[in-house]
Amino acid sequence: MPERAKALLVDDRKDNLLALEAILQGLPVTPVAVESGEAALKQLLTDDFAVILLDVSMPGMNGLALQRRLAETGRQTPIIFLSARASEDEERRALQAGAAKFLHKPASKEVLLQAIRAALDGATN
Repeated sequence: MPERAKALLVDDRKDNLLALEAILQGLPVTPVAVESGEAALKQLLTDDFAVILLDVSMPGMNGLALQRRLAETGRQTPIIFLSARASEDEERRALQAGAAKFLHKPASKEVLLQAIRAALDGATN
């Protein structure tokens, strides 16, 4: 039986991670939740992910810094940014750097699922 795809969830707030895990139920992915950009980098050293759901504003390494680090490694993992308070400039920079999608919190479940499915479809094609 093939291994399920993994989704990396990165947010410094546990309640947001729990909400994302609940939304992912029913999709053919295994969620892996971490609470910082640094923890995400460590996880990316040991696992491959079909999609990354990434908060922009986090203490330490924020989402944009993590995206830059991933780009330096040549990883092509689709990133869906989620932000409650990102500026238009941050959104523009994320999209220009190759983010698959940029959603403002609270994103509707349907919009988020649509973005995740599109990223997963792109990862398998």
